[in-house]
Amino acid sequence: MKVMDMPLAQQKIENNPTNRDYESLLADYGDLDSLDLLDVMINREFRDNIALVSSFGSESIVLLDMVAQVNPATPVIFLNTQKLFGETVRYRDEVAQKLGLTNIITVKPDPENVAAEDKNGLLWTRDTDACCDLRKVRPLALAMNEYDAWITGRKRFQTTDRGNIPLIEQDGSKIKINPLAHWNQAELDQIIENKGLPRHPLIEQGYPSIGCMPCTNRVEVGQDRRMGRWSGQDKTECGIHFGENI
Repeated sequence: MKVMDMPLAQQKIENNPTNRDYESLLADYGDLDSLDLLDVMINREFRDNIALVSSFGSESIVLLDMVAQVNPATPVIFLNTQKLFGETVRYRDEVAQKLGLTNIITVKPDPENVAAEDKNGLLWTRDTDACCDLRKVRPLALAMNEYDAWITGRKRFQTTDRGNIPLIEQDGSKIKINPLAHWNQAELDQIIENKGLPRHPLIEQGYPSIGCMPCTNRVEVGQDRRMGRWSGQDKTECGIHFGENI
């Protein structure tokens, strides 16, 4: 297993644009099941030019397991905001070892930007959007300069904003693949149980959706699973899925 930290500052490189647009990809592959879709995207259409972006959160294990089956050397970008639960970082290492994932790339915010914009580490208390931009959006945008396409674990059932996401879409300058878009929670839970996949340790402690520690709260049984994210705020996304940012 290789878990590496991407250099915090690196020269921006020019992307080699794909010669396939999302509409033609969707027309050719939109009827494939999730595993076959990942296979063709990782090993054919975007060979050596695609990454999975994973939070190693509560549901991430299903997609990580699929990618490991298709090509365990696929780059897996992990955003360590430096505000994560320690359990999440340890879970990342456990999952990578168990699944045989060999190319985990841990991306962190630029320390100079952090010093300038969040000197006392409390930006999240004043402006959660600015904190997400500093610690997630900009670091991921830099990391994604290396790739033309990325894979996400977004699902339509998660939020109203995600209710119509397609399997393949154009997102800014990138092609985005959402192989689990049509899955529901019962299907995710079933495959985790059937395959004996390791669950994030915080799930049993009442955290069904897991992000940064300061902005993630426990959720009562029966409540919406994402109610604990940015609780009390009119915010459901960190910003990395807004196309103009990547």
